[in-house]
Amino acid sequence: MSPITGAAAPSTPAVVRTILELRSRLAERRGSGQTVGLVPTMGYFHDGHLSLMATARAACDIVVVSHFVNPLQFAPSEDLATYPRDFTRDLSMAATVGVDLVFHPDRAEMYPTWPATTTVRVSGVSEGLESASRPHFFEGVATVVAKLLAIVGPCVAYFGTKDYQQLAVVRRMVDDLRLPVEVVGCPIVREPDGLAMSSRNVHLNELERQAALALSRGLAAGLDAVRRGERSAAGLAAAVEATIRAEPLAELDYVAVVDGHDLRAVNTIEAGRLMLVAIAAKVGRPRLIDNCTFEISASGSVATDLVA
Repeated sequence: MSPITGAAAPSTPAVVRTILELRSRLAERRGSGQTVGLVPTMGYFHDGHLSLMATARAACDIVVVSHFVNPLQFAPSEDLATYPRDFTRDLSMAATVGVDLVFHPDRAEMYPTWPATTTVRVSGVSEGLESASRPHFFEGVATVVAKLLAIVGPCVAYFGTKDYQQLAVVRRMVDDLRLPVEVVGCPIVREPDGLAMSSRNVHLNELERQAALALSRGLAAGLDAVRRGERSAAGLAAAVEATIRAEPLAELDYVAVVDGHDLRAVNTIEAGRLMLVAIAAKVGRPRLIDNCTFEISASGSVATDLVA
């Protein structure tokens, strides 16, 4: 039975490897008035990916999942070669939520010239946060997402908010270029103990897996400080940082407290303003990220998307 609908499990998605075939299949479906949902991924699915696919399935007539480990967003020192891959497993998982098409191109299909000669850079929201440690990253992300949106055409595209800055970059790009795409952000999916789901979690050993919980504990500590009356961004960040640094296996990269819309740094936390707390840390070999948003009401109560 399907975990989403309770009906018989859907069949295995069709695998499409070329741009020409994908465009042809989608043109045929659009010709009969069907809507398209796109979930861009680099594969090695977990429940966070499946939640994006299920959201697309509930809203769109045809669901396309891209499955491509994008080399343009990896620096030479990063984990492109060891990024987890298991296409057969992923295809089976996509079937459980009723995905129609899996677009699985090779590098030559996505980048006819390599190194890439045409790239996309989005200013304003791609600076700071992740860019400080990975200055190449968002140009790689924006370029591959622009390619995917150009290939798929008019659609609703679904992204997870765990990669909050990435979502902001994609939204800005779509708006600036006036692409015929609706961008939908979906909530972070966490393990029962609070760890944000990530394909890189597979590289954590048992001790590192427990140490990684320092990230979500840090976010919770920051929110607790706000509930106790902390209104300084620096004070909030210090509460998060202290919690993460107390974990010997966690090597903190950054804690940032920024406006939740434009990602600009703030000094004071004001009522009625959406705030983002974003963190990155290495735990063993993997570099993990996490975040939460919150807003303080006029009465002083704190609304947040961090699930305890």
